[in-house]
Amino acid sequence: RSLLVVGATAVLRVVRNDAWARPWLKALLARRPFKVAAVAQASKTARIIWALLNKGGIYRRPDPLALTAVTQ
Repeated sequence: RSLLVVGATAVLRVVRNDAWARPWLKALLARRPFKVAAVAQASKTARIIWALLNKGGIYRRPDPLALTAVTQ
């Protein structure tokens, strides 16, 4: 669990300075403290990992252009 939080912290540090960051993370950072956002991202990552392990799937990163088209 702690490794997931460390990884999420690294992701959030990049998101702070990245204009192309995921809108969900940017909005979360705007309304919650940094560590709370890191735990939320770690939880989301853990749910993705759990689903992949249970279903035997392969992770496919969402297309960033598709994400921005949906949110605008």
